[in-house]
Amino acid sequence: MSGLEILFNPLELLWATAGDVLPVLILLVGFQKLVLKKPLPRPGRMFTGFALVLLGMSLFLTGLDLALFPVGRNMAIKLIQASGKAPDPHWSSYYLVYIFAALLGFSTTVAEPALIAVSHKAQEASRGALSSLSLRLVVALGVALGLTVGVFRIVTGTPLYWYILAGYIIVAVQTLFAPKLIIPLAYDTGGVTTSTVTVPLVAALGLGLASGIPGRSPILDGFGLIAFASVCPIISVLAYAQLARLKALLKEKRSNKQKSLK
Repeated sequence: MSGLEILFNPLELLWATAGDVLPVLILLVGFQKLVLKKPLPRPGRMFTGFALVLLGMSLFLTGLDLALFPVGRNMAIKLIQASGKAPDPHWSSYYLVYIFAALLGFSTTVAEPALIAVSHKAQEASRGALSSLSLRLVVALGVALGLTVGVFRIVTGTPLYWYILAGYIIVAVQTLFAPKLIIPLAYDTGGVTTSTVTVPLVAALGLGLASGIPGRSPILDGFGLIAFASVCPIISVLAYAQLARLKALLKEKRSNKQKSLK
């Protein structure tokens, strides 16, 4: 059933979404009543909230189908048409696609609600030592880099595992030398970037590219961009922490040197 058909059949839309969400509600209520053996706190408020979640998810999924997926796919196809003039153009001909992927990754990550929530909590936990905006920008740069590399992989048709293995080897090496306090947060940022805003557009971009580039398969080459959007933010956050520590050490060394001269 298409998005328009579902949109004009609200009962079918709500029923399909309830089939996905209802098991979660049953689990929570069952655990509360059977395991904890306690009454539900504010049951009326809880079920009202569940109804709102159900309605919101239904509308959100419809919006993805009607807007974000088509926009991302159409943008990818138009950029391919503008970049590739020859039957089999060189990978460098797709520079507009690389620029678009980087800008898309950066902008969607900065606006990602899950990242905003985590960055605010990180700022609170560090008592202001870690800036929420700085963390979001560093993560967004990582996603921008990851999507650019991922688009390059789709254009060239090289195996996905080469890049993913290389990425996690870099993460493993960085983990050995990064400040211990930043490591858990860096790993979490790899997960929160792939959420409600980023995933639909990135998936649509990958499928659009694989559909429009000659010799590429939507199944084999269209997926995998989200993996880049997960691993590269970890690299960027760890690198940011390492550079910050190096800067602090150089500043301390310079200060000690000036004191010794006096």
